[in-house]
Amino acid sequence: MKETYKDKDIGIDVRTPEIECEDVNCPFHGLLPVRGQVLEGKVVSDKTPKTVVVLRSYFKRIKKYERYEKRKSKIHAHNPLCINAKIGDLVKIAECRPLSKTKSFVVVEKR
Repeated sequence: MKETYKDKDIGIDVRTPEIECEDVNCPFHGLLPVRGQVLEGKVVSDKTPKTVVVLRSYFKRIKKYERYEKRKSKIHAHNPLCINAKIGDLVKIAECRPLSKTKSFVVVEKR
């Protein structure tokens, strides 16, 4: 028995994609629940299938010097077919269960 949900509420204030997909790991049209962190970043790579690499820049406070330093990290995220983010897009990603060795996030909105 295959379950799909039309316009499923994922619990985050994001726009639902107009295109429907058959991806099981889509939070909107599949069975993947999202929980935890919601981050924003820029897509820097989309070479692997159904995966994007998101560059996230943030500030880290250095307590000793009472200043902030810039840091950045790359996060691998699942890219559902209904969103289909490309290089240069600003995206919002949400934490989910581990989908592979390196993927624990899924793209939920493209800006």
